[in-house]
Amino acid sequence: MLHPSRRQFLARSAGAALASWSPLPFSWAAGLPRDLVIRRIVGFTLESKRPKMIGKNSRRDTHGDTARDLMVRLYTNGNIEGIGYCPFPEKAMGHLLGTRLSEFFDRPAHAMVSPLGAFSMPLWDLAGKVLKKPVYELLSDEVAREEVRVYDGSIYFADLLPEFAKSPLDRFKTEIDMGLDRGHRAFKVKIGRGAKWMEREAGDQRDIDVLRTIREHAGPDITIGVDANNGYDPERTRALLEALPLFRFAFLEEMFPEDVDDYHKLKTYLRARGFDALIADGETQRNVEPLKPLMRAQAIDVYQLDMRRMGFEGILEEAALARAHGGLVAPHNWGSYVGFHMQIHVGHAVDNFYMAEQDPATTDILVSDGYTVKEGRCAAPDTPGFGLQLDEEKFRSQVKVAFDIT
Repeated sequence: MLHPSRRQFLARSAGAALASWSPLPFSWAAGLPRDLVIRRIVGFTLESKRPKMIGKNSRRDTHGDTARDLMVRLYTNGNIEGIGYCPFPEKAMGHLLGTRLSEFFDRPAHAMVSPLGAFSMPLWDLAGKVLKKPVYELLSDEVAREEVRVYDGSIYFADLLPEFAKSPLDRFKTEIDMGLDRGHRAFKVKIGRGAKWMEREAGDQRDIDVLRTIREHAGPDITIGVDANNGYDPERTRALLEALPLFRFAFLEEMFPEDVDDYHKLKTYLRARGFDALIADGETQRNVEPLKPLMRAQAIDVYQLDMRRMGFEGILEEAALARAHGGLVAPHNWGSYVGFHMQIHVGHAVDNFYMAEQDPATTDILVSDGYTVKEGRCAAPDTPGFGLQLDEEKFRSQVKVAFDIT
């Protein structure tokens, strides 16, 4: 099947006869059937397993080997089902029962406006399946790219896990190899051991040793960024960069709390020293408002509101606001299997998308054929909705249903 973006390119090149005609924005909305009603709602927790134990970061203890997504299945009278992340409790979900899909899409706002609020993934999935379109074609009138750059976000403080205490640095070589085998060519490395788990000077030195080990093992062509989870400060950030002048940091994430002046000073320092590293931040914010002063001041390069918390509407708003000031977006995604798939669709639709973060976990309950990371990139399948399907036999035998509303 011809990829949508290639179809659009051919359509734009078809001739001047079509050049004067353009459809209404998001004209697909008119195709949503008015008689499609939500008749049943089933909630459950989707557990996915990581290929390794994830250790500490600068603030939190060991993260474990399991990711969890609170999911719902929306059944309709048309035998079409929407699946997606939605953490609402049973009582709140009851307000959706008996409603029509067609009443939720607000074309001027380009948003699903429903009792689900930001947790609109199952509605987007349902709309895509009804219209036989992948979600990214619904999110934008024009596909921005055919493949989305991704990075492995799972390089935590493995050296502080007891099982790797005897040769702590060697473990990072193994973990980088694991990521490369999964198709990754970019990694985010957690730093900030001196914020909580080690004496400050010793922790900062361990960060440097880990980064040197990873760069030497991975080679110069692998993209590497760092995330301190606010475990550094401006002075120590500059000291880290001075200690590793040839490292080629792709991005510096959450080095310290968001502050316009501090980030302006860091950006000035980076440019004066010839460093190309981008400044990334914003994942802990609950909405885009606190980021607006940073956007206006162009103090941050990459904005990272959380994918699941903000939903498609929130990330699209963030992207539009960041774009106006030359900023990029890279939604935060951790502790989630489906959050990665959400990002890939946003990445196809948003022209100022930087990279998608993967928490590398797997599940045989939710089938995601078509989402393959290869040479550091991933494309969403050209299938209706998100292209995610439940294995019904495994669902019945392995999943405990939280609620079933009819």
